[in-house]
Amino acid sequence: MAEIVLMPKLSDTMTDGVVAEWHKKVGDKVESGDLLAEIESDKATMEFESFQEGVLLHIGIEAGATAPVDSILAILGEEGEDVAAILEEAKKKAIESEKVKEAPKAEAPAAPKAEAPAASKAVPAPVASSAPKAASSAPAVLNGGKIVASPLARKLAEEKNIPLSQVPGSGDGGRIVKRDIENFIPGGVVNKTESFYEEGLNSMRKVIGQRLSESKFSAPHFYLTQSIDMDNAMAARKSIIEAKGTKVSFNDMVLKATAKALKKHPGVNCSFLGDRVRYNDHIHIGVAMAVENGLLVPVVRFADQKSLQDISAEVKDYSVRAKDNKLTPDDWAGSTFTVSNLGMFGIESFTSIINSPDAAIMAIGGIKQVPVVKNNEIVPGNVMKVTLSCDHRAVDGAVGAAFLLTFKQILENPVLMYEL
Repeated sequence: MAEIVLMPKLSDTMTDGVVAEWHKKVGDKVESGDLLAEIESDKATMEFESFQEGVLLHIGIEAGATAPVDSILAILGEEGEDVAAILEEAKKKAIESEKVKEAPKAEAPAAPKAEAPAASKAVPAPVASSAPKAASSAPAVLNGGKIVASPLARKLAEEKNIPLSQVPGSGDGGRIVKRDIENFIPGGVVNKTESFYEEGLNSMRKVIGQRLSESKFSAPHFYLTQSIDMDNAMAARKSIIEAKGTKVSFNDMVLKATAKALKKHPGVNCSFLGDRVRYNDHIHIGVAMAVENGLLVPVVRFADQKSLQDISAEVKDYSVRAKDNKLTPDDWAGSTFTVSNLGMFGIESFTSIINSPDAAIMAIGGIKQVPVVKNNEIVPGNVMKVTLSCDHRAVDGAVGAAFLLTFKQILENPVLMYEL
């Protein structure tokens, strides 16, 4: 009996999906748990497993194509079943469903829809798998003998007969991406002609543009900047590493100090919900992370209840999984406050756009050695600038300033991180 597999909704903001790569072809036998395809949502590319058994009778969305959620992704069934009839029946049911939706409320209730024939039924889409991707069979050049390339880059390389072993990767960790294939010049011959390339926005980039535009143009942002003396924080980090053997980062210390400050200032740990403001007792800190195709914000939940070492381990795990496209929708849902750190790139200060519905986000710059005044003397100092972006509909200037003052006091006196 044939079963229709639909394009899944992999996140609450996803409206369309892209089939990055198919791992089965029409006619292949599919077992429960087999990897069918890789689906690109607005957040990440996720591996897609089947929980049905049968023969792959039909592929509804080709690799590289975009389709709305609930479109026919594939049909599984027994060899020889009439695919055309199944598709026609599904089309009729979709038309009937639209007619019911568009019918005026005053009309008589629509007749019950006819049951689909026994040969066809729609089933829930497969769940996204976090299983590792299959190893490449191409010549070994990267990461311990395995070529690391995006599915689209592999497809383009195959079409152009370009050996991946000869292509330098410009993505994270040397990963080969689409632009590397398009810009590849055999033999390293320099091309002096003017050229460019364009690529359509992927699902993640579209949603980033939409959500940040809505936030920037609907939320009245204001900004508060504070300079923090990091001498004591640097000494504390060195002592922690030596005593505990745990390599905590300055960003880990920032997250811990943020959690402590939010606990004292719940007026910043809030969400603007249109006709009301929600003040959160729990503290879930979103950590902005750059990935190849955009930005993800996994969430450290109940951060105020976790040790510095626990926060460090969790953020490291998120970072690895983000680069490997292994984060799930649960990982980035539910933040109450967000931290964005560009200090590792040498950025001194910047402003961030609020991650709605959060009412605030804090931008962290790098630590810079500058002359400072201590005890009426000019001496070398290590200073870090942070900028708090606030939604003025929910957070007032004095509330944001008080939060920043507490945050500064904690980082300048790291022992406060461990006070109850």
